[in-house]
Amino acid sequence: MRDGRRRAYASGMIEHISLRCRNSRASRRFYEKALAPLGYQVDKEYGDAFGFIQGGRHDFWVTKGKVGTPTHLAFHAQAPFAVDAFYRAALAAGGKDNGPPGIRADYGYAAFVLDPDGHNVEAVIWDEEMKKRKPRRESTAARRGGRRKAAKR
Repeated sequence: MRDGRRRAYASGMIEHISLRCRNSRASRRFYEKALAPLGYQVDKEYGDAFGFIQGGRHDFWVTKGKVGTPTHLAFHAQAPFAVDAFYRAALAAGGKDNGPPGIRADYGYAAFVLDPDGHNVEAVIWDEEMKKRKPRRESTAARRGGRRKAAKR
């Protein structure tokens, strides 16, 4: 494959995941509420299958089917407050606590809940991302004061 084609295919590793659920309609309601703080919403419906869109992609589906060994799913959060909101929304939607929001050493800021079928669902922002996003320590007042001084000159 030529380099140009290889780069076109390298933009995303996974197209989508379908999670088998005993009751896909109940799971749809759970995930609609739990994933809303992360920017997901239901956008497609095919019988008992529901596609969730976020960032222009339908990368997560819930479908009716036999539930096997519970699965672990991790959804990316943009900030710690989104992890907190995911956790609250998931519990309010009927999820069970499987690890409250907080820093996990050498990992990131994450929260875990069990969905109605026992799947371990996580929202996470990685350590590396939080380090890049740390705000400067300079206060707003100091920045404004600095501008005023410059304007008086």
